[in-house]
Amino acid sequence: MANSTATATPLPVQRASFLCADRKASDIVVLDISRISTATDYFVIASGTSDTHVRAVAEHVLQEMKKEGIAPHHVEGLERGRWVLLDYFDFVVHVFHPALRDFYQLERLWSDAEVIPLKREGARP
Repeated sequence: MANSTATATPLPVQRASFLCADRKASDIVVLDISRISTATDYFVIASGTSDTHVRAVAEHVLQEMKKEGIAPHHVEGLERGRWVLLDYFDFVVHVFHPALRDFYQLERLWSDAEVIPLKREGARP
């Protein structure tokens, strides 16, 4: 995976990643897939520690983004809490149970994507 510090990541993508962190999601990764996919531009990938935690992270992202006027086009997996997908057109948030994240290995599947570093130094995007 390529790594860049100069990429201008859109604020909603940054916000979604920070919202995952707010609910103690782990292994948060942002991938810029805009050059290798026409489906979306970014993936935000995070893990929860249990089904309940996965749901809590996803629900927090949904609620806070809606407060900011950003609603998803499609939501999948919220009821089960194993792999929740929040599709915001330009970016997709994936919140995984660790076992499913290990199984599907999205980072490996999209290994040509640019990895966007998360920088939070007190700033709220």
